[in-house]
Amino acid sequence: MLLEARSLGLTRGSRWLFTSLSLNVAVGQLLILRGPNGVGKTSLLRVLAGLTLPDEGQVLIRGQGVRALSFGSRTAMLYSGHANSLKDDFTTEENLADQLALDANDASAAQQLAALKIVGLFERREVLARRLSQGQKRRIGLARLRLNAGLAHKPIWLLDEPTNALDAEGTALFLQTVDQHVALGGVAVIATHLPLNFVGEVVELILGGQP
Repeated sequence: MLLEARSLGLTRGSRWLFTSLSLNVAVGQLLILRGPNGVGKTSLLRVLAGLTLPDEGQVLIRGQGVRALSFGSRTAMLYSGHANSLKDDFTTEENLADQLALDANDASAAQQLAALKIVGLFERREVLARRLSQGQKRRIGLARLRLNAGLAHKPIWLLDEPTNALDAEGTALFLQTVDQHVALGGVAVIATHLPLNFVGEVVELILGGQP
């Protein structure tokens, strides 16, 4: 099993967002997190990514327990939040290179430009991020995903509302990219409110409770 969580529990103030939550994601699987706002989808992704400490339970990668912000979690997981996390004063290609550096991904300049061409940003590669539309900013993230697809880079993708601001073409490209990733041996855990039609095996986890 590539990614597991055992008996996770997390509080917000005096309230439990979730408790005794367990999940298993095998190679080639997609786990979709659903539920109304406020039930803990983003918080669960952050716990899995090692960015938030759970109040109880454990996250495991390939059967080995990992601590928050540990080397194991940082090298195995790619986390993408609902915000774009770009630097306004960096160009499109600079932002992509910056994100890949944080991923410890050594994709060449030629590979990065090829990815930008695929996601429709080659002609905007020298434009500052502040001048891009929200959809174009999201496509930088798509280029990052394409260059991290498969087991050779970050096998576990944790994505929070990844199709926000994407048009139909961008969404189709996102679906293709995730399907490619899982076909190459990766897994993905995706929090979304939207129906997404993946080719790969999809498992859904519905988080309950009151927002």
